[in-house]
Amino acid sequence: MHELSITRNIVAIACEQAGERRVRAVYLRVGALTGVDIQAVRFCYDLCAEGTVAAGSTLEVEHVPGAARCTVCQREIALSLPLGICPCDKRAPIERTAGDELLVTGLEVDDV
Repeated sequence: MHELSITRNIVAIACEQAGERRVRAVYLRVGALTGVDIQAVRFCYDLCAEGTVAAGSTLEVEHVPGAARCTVCQREIALSLPLGICPCDKRAPIERTAGDELLVTGLEVDDV
């Protein structure tokens, strides 16, 4: 279950950035192609935050759908898996443009 270590890192990032301030909310952006189970991260979050300045905070998750661009016709295509094909040419290579994200994008903290 790699979500536990991912969640530990999310909490560590939040605590490091917050310093001594209490964390109210952590904002996370997760792409559909990362393979991260958001429900498992949510399940682990309170446990990982316990005893830190992030204890009692909320985890706000933005889901980013997978997307790619065809290198031949430049068409944007939706991806539900890390690999895909463009209808213009089944052999045309594609470049992923979204869905690989796993970022802490913000924090809400108490004033000092």
